Amino acid sequence: MDYNRIRSFINSYSYDDAGFLGEIYQKALEAEVPVIRRDTAEFLKVLIKMIHPHSILEVGTAVGYSSLLMAKTLDELYSQDSYSGDNDWHIDTCEISEDRIAEAESNLSQMGYADRISILEGDAAETLRKLGAENKYDFVFIDAAKAQYMIYLDEAIRLSHEGTVIVSDNILADGDILESHFLVEKRDRTIHDRMREYLYRLKNDDKLDTAILSVGDGIAVSVCK
Repeated sequence: MDYNRIRSFINSYSYDDAGFLGEIYQKALEAEVPVIRRDTAEFLKVLIKMIHPHSILEVGTAVGYSSLLMAKTLDELYSQDSYSGDNDWHIDTCEISEDRIAEAESNLSQMGYADRISILEGDAAETLRKLGAENKYDFVFIDAAKAQYMIYLDEAIRLSHEGTVIVSDNILADGDILESHFLVEKRDRTIHDRMREYLYRLKNDDKLDTAILSVGDGIAVSVCK
């Protein structure tokens, strides 16, 4: 079965974001800034509307695209009559690059979400460790340095409650994860091995129920028990 053709067919039904959010996405692609893939974005929107989170933690802000995508989705969800008065949500997002933080802050401000999305500046692993146990999130989106995913997961679980959903993006490493250690480029073997260990952990941690999906560059959806 030709999965590339299947993915192309599915993506042919996708729509570009309207307005300024679409401009952010296109600019990021042109500048080769890592942003989530189109099918990943659509999957994330559906998850948000299924879960109804009020507190979200994101690891990896970049220029703020995925934060803004989730913010718009939350606004759409909680603006419905059945959720009237329930629009009390907030997103915390981690980023280390000063240049990207500056661009993200500008994007958040222009879209009117500067007061609903907080950028936690610095190394994500250190930032997460500093968050106290009183910070419990309904939804966690991990999309940063893959070499640190195990650390992010440990902290995400600590900052979660029963039923929290943790999404890990880019877990298939453009297909390299399928290959043997020795068939991967030597420079990529450490990441390959760590991601294999990460997937094993997700599927065998007794604190989690996890499904691994071939959406975008691979997504793992975990629910905290």
